[in-house]
Amino acid sequence: MLTIASPAPDFTLPRDGGSMVTLSALKPGKVVLYFYPKDDTPGCTLEAQDFNARRAEFDAAGTTVIGISKDSVKSHDKFCKKHGLSIILASDEAGHTCEDYGVWVEKSMYGKTYMGVERTTVLIDGEGRVARIWPKVSVKGHADEVLAAAQAL
Repeated sequence: MLTIASPAPDFTLPRDGGSMVTLSALKPGKVVLYFYPKDDTPGCTLEAQDFNARRAEFDAAGTTVIGISKDSVKSHDKFCKKHGLSIILASDEAGHTCEDYGVWVEKSMYGKTYMGVERTTVLIDGEGRVARIWPKVSVKGHADEVLAAAQAL
């Protein structure tokens, strides 16, 4: 279970554009990991656009924003191109990082249960420790709240 002040689980994942992103390589910078269910769906698109619109402010706060879903790199590339996204989108097709962060959960819709990514954001400090967790994120206004927390850290 992920808790405040615990070390953030490290990962190396393929990202949009075909390169790799490794969490520990981003130290001593701060990192926002936002886990989302699926590329190019309404809520996920809005969330990506909101984080993307504040990218310069996150950069100024010494914070890298990484969106993580189980979608493929090809899907991420298409999503970035369609919506003009410049934030990092990492592909966790195997689901290990989603499991490490506790966001791969049983969900329910219309009386049916299934496994899926629970929209969650994690702020990681410059030492690689969890500074804040936002579970079951509501998208509207979320990027602003995360930016304020990153600026205050």
